Amino acid sequence: MSRRLTVAAAQLGPIQKAEGRDVVVARLVRLMELAHKRGAEVVVFPELALTTFFPRWFEEDINNADHWYEQALPSNETAPLFDAARKYNIGFHLGFAEIAHEADEAGVVRKRHFNTAVYVHPSGEVVLKYRKVHLPGHREFDPKRNVQHLEKRYFEVGNLGFPVVRAPVGSAGPVNIGMLICNDRRWPEAWRVLGLQQVELVMLGYNTPSINQDAKGFEAHHLRVLHSHLSIQAGCYQNATFGVAVAKAGIEDGCELFGNSIIVNPQGQIMAEATSWDDELIIADCDLDMCRLGRTSIFNFAAHRRPEAYGRILEQTGSVAPTEWAPAAARAAE
Repeated sequence: MSRRLTVAAAQLGPIQKAEGRDVVVARLVRLMELAHKRGAEVVVFPELALTTFFPRWFEEDINNADHWYEQALPSNETAPLFDAARKYNIGFHLGFAEIAHEADEAGVVRKRHFNTAVYVHPSGEVVLKYRKVHLPGHREFDPKRNVQHLEKRYFEVGNLGFPVVRAPVGSAGPVNIGMLICNDRRWPEAWRVLGLQQVELVMLGYNTPSINQDAKGFEAHHLRVLHSHLSIQAGCYQNATFGVAVAKAGIEDGCELFGNSIIVNPQGQIMAEATSWDDELIIADCDLDMCRLGRTSIFNFAAHRRPEAYGRILEQTGSVAPTEWAPAAARAAE
C-alpha cells in the first residue's frame, strides 16, 4: 500500500495585538478550507497561531497576561477550527499558549504556563501534545532592547519530553508523528530524540524576527533565513524524516517576522517554500517510504551509533575550555 501523504504548511501573516481570536480563527478556517480544496490531508499552523507574539510585551505580573493563553481546547473561540477539521476530514497542528493546572516538580498543583502545540485528528480528538523545551530570550525587562523577547518570563520549560506517536494520518495510514516548536529546531539533540523513535513527520511552528537583538555583531537578514532552513534540513536528513516548518510572517506590532515556511523531505531537500509575508498555503506530496533509506543505511542507528562516546552531551550544559596542549619537554619538566 502506498504511504503517500499530502501535507500543507499554513503560513500566517502578522497577527496584531488588537486582533481578536474570532478574526484569527476565521483566517485559520479559510486556510483549512483552501487546503481541503487542494487535496491536503494535514494542515500545520505556526507557533502561537491564535495571538500576536505576546512575549515581546512586558508584564510585571504574568497573571495579567492570562488572556493570551488557552485553558481548554476546543474553547468557544477555537471551536470553529475543530468543526472545520470534521467537515473537511483533515487533521491539523496548532501552536498556542497554554495554561495548565497540574503538579509541578515538587508535586504542588498550581497554574502553569507553557508554549504548546497539539496535533488534532479530523474527529477533533487531540492525538499528541508537545510543550516547547528550548526557550530563548530573557526573563526580565531589558532597556537596551527595542523589542523584548520574554519567553523565559511567560513560559516554563516543557515537561513532556519529545514524544512520538504512531497514529492514523490521512490516506497514509499510521504515521510516526512528532513536534518541535521554534527554537527547538536549532538543537540537534531534539531532532535526534525524535529520530530515535523513528519519527516520519515532524511538525513545527515558529515566530522568528528578522533581526537578532542578542547577537553581539551583525547578522544579515538572509543568514537568519539560511540558519533556520539549515537547521530544519539537517534535522530531517540526519533523522530520515519529513519536516513541515511553518511561520508567522510580516510586520507584527512593529516587529518584522521573516516567514519563509518550508516543507522538507528526508534527503534534506526543500519541497515547497512560502514566498509572501501573508496568509499563504504551500503543499507537498510526501512519500513516507522515503524515510527508509536513511534509516537503513547512513543513519542506521542500531548499527552505527556510539552512545558510550556521547556522555558529555548529557553531563554538561555550558561549554568548557579544552585542556591546553603543552610540548613534551614542558610536560616532562613538570
